[in-house]
Amino acid sequence: MPQDISEHNRLGRQTSPYLLQHADNPVNWYPWGDGAFERARRDDKPVLLSIGYAACHWCHVMAHESFENPDTAALMNDLFVNVKVDREERPDIDRIYQDAHQILARKRGGWPLTLFLTHDRIPFFAGTYFPSQPRHGLPGFSDLLRRIVDLYRRHHSEIDQQNTALVAALNRPALDPASTDEIPVPRPLRVARDQLQASYDPEHGGFGTAPKFPHPTHLAHLLRTWWRSRQTGDNDEAALDMACFSLFRMSGGGLYDHLGGGFYRYSTDARWMIPHFEKMLYDNGPLLGLYAQLWSITNDARFRQVALGTAGWVQREMQAPEGGYFSSLDADSEGEEGQYYVWTPEQVAAHLDADEYAAASGRFGLNQAPNFEGRWHLYGHLDAAMLAGRLALDPAVLEQRLSSAKIALLQARSERVRPDRDEKILGAWNALMIRGMARASLHLDQSDLADSAFRALDFVKRTLWRDGRLLAVYAAGESKLNAYLDDYAFLADAVLTLSQCRWRAQDLEFAVALTDALLTHFEDAECGGFYYTSHDHETLISRPKPMLDDSLPCGNGVAGRVLLRLGHLLGETRYLDAADRLMRWCWPTVKAAPLANASLMAFLDASLTPQQTVVIRGDPESIEPWRRVATRAYAPHRLTLAIPAGADSLPGLLYTQRPRSGIAAYICRGRVCSPPIQHLDAFKEALSSGPQSG
Repeated sequence: MPQDISEHNRLGRQTSPYLLQHADNPVNWYPWGDGAFERARRDDKPVLLSIGYAACHWCHVMAHESFENPDTAALMNDLFVNVKVDREERPDIDRIYQDAHQILARKRGGWPLTLFLTHDRIPFFAGTYFPSQPRHGLPGFSDLLRRIVDLYRRHHSEIDQQNTALVAALNRPALDPASTDEIPVPRPLRVARDQLQASYDPEHGGFGTAPKFPHPTHLAHLLRTWWRSRQTGDNDEAALDMACFSLFRMSGGGLYDHLGGGFYRYSTDARWMIPHFEKMLYDNGPLLGLYAQLWSITNDARFRQVALGTAGWVQREMQAPEGGYFSSLDADSEGEEGQYYVWTPEQVAAHLDADEYAAASGRFGLNQAPNFEGRWHLYGHLDAAMLAGRLALDPAVLEQRLSSAKIALLQARSERVRPDRDEKILGAWNALMIRGMARASLHLDQSDLADSAFRALDFVKRTLWRDGRLLAVYAAGESKLNAYLDDYAFLADAVLTLSQCRWRAQDLEFAVALTDALLTHFEDAECGGFYYTSHDHETLISRPKPMLDDSLPCGNGVAGRVLLRLGHLLGETRYLDAADRLMRWCWPTVKAAPLANASLMAFLDASLTPQQTVVIRGDPESIEPWRRVATRAYAPHRLTLAIPAGADSLPGLLYTQRPRSGIAAYICRGRVCSPPIQHLDAFKEALSSGPQSG
């Protein structure tokens, strides 16, 4: 073991919380960069590339078992050049090597991602978590290291041949774009809906078997399918039922934090009972928006309560004082997964009176068998109505007891050792939460949620926007790294959504600047679509043009919706032309595998339904009731902008004649606008009559 780790482990000056977690390892870690690969070339050593993130439970396990072990670290230092990457700071690197893992291992990857590379950055062996000792069909990590070095030394020519084939596979283009004569049709939308029904779990909600992920883009597709069917008279209530039941069961089970609000990353079982306990910003933003939308559709108070609970958690625990949203909460505390969240009945009873305990015990399953390693993770065992009947209580009395019990337990939990919080601020993830907060503010009529989102947006603009370009990360007072497709597309989408809460001219200007930067620096102008990295980005072994959704929505799908919205809003044909190029590029893949391309399906849906733009003009106080009327309902293709009468120099559809007195509203479909509507009842009727498309 080195005497002075700082001379050998080069992570101590990084700003990534994940890399800093490994700064005291006895491993001679390098951050990603030319220095590591030049060292590998000079010493003729393979590179061990380890990719993870700060909240990752199995990353911690592998670190404790192997990277903190002096003997294993000595072996790593002797045989390899070792490189650590935070997948959240460098999703470009993670995306490429996850694809490489899938090709080499013939299965999906995950984190930690463990790869062995030649000095030219091409992987020749890939895996995920490896235990310190052989188990579950996996080799022990130290044994694997020796075998990899032996492979590297004995089979150079075979590795070179494999590397050539791998790079070719990574850079293989998608299917040829659709011909200029082929026009997209809605059939893939129906195919995706039917594929979701085929994998739907009617007993527990969600799709497939354990482990179960929330898949917000799939649930959003079902809501749009239901909405579209209402416009055509088909009334596909089954699509709405699948979305409602899935989201109800997710929030009723242990995937949702019943005390503090917010969702964990995924469920380890089919019943949504026991989660993987990390909480990620990128999951909670889309889920927040979905629960708010379901409240607007169903008027079911349970969905409103979950939306407000999630938003409350974000405001309380995940928003920096300066405004931006932090990235994640760890799954572990005190060295154990879930330690912060689980209870014994005795611990619960110590903080509640008898009436509160009876309510909490029945509601959260404390009177059932333990469900997590001899302890209890709280889940929705009985809903409030059933529990009120069993306890012979008035529902209002039960609700009061549950509320006081949750307050007391949350306070008690807050005194425990908290999970680590990853306090770096990512542009793309902040955009997802800004959009979720804006959606919740619109549907729930909660102005404080919009205030939170505006604070985050202003922070992002202040720290990550430089000379017409975005940076990807803010951490430890430093803004850095070229931003990616997701940062630009998600942020432009979030700005347009947030503008429906409150008009600020500079926000539209920002959305336009982001979209222009996308076209300038990311578009494949010849074939259509957008690369994940900019034209002037670091050269890597592949430059993907993503189509598939993974843990985040696909940036190309989100970019397509932004182009359509801005193109119609501003009358900018260059945006609509870029959207058309994007659709023709992705159409063959969308047609071949609809469900795997859920965000591109949302783009297809938007392209088939002309945008409805609602512009309301008048004095600021008077237009508020009109804005609320237009934004409360679920109308997925409507963009509503309430603009004070004094605003001028407005582009496109926003350049409408100001009323001499009172209010005027304009309802535009595509590029055709209605005459001004100056009475609220007439406005309500116009919104509700005919297709609410837009």
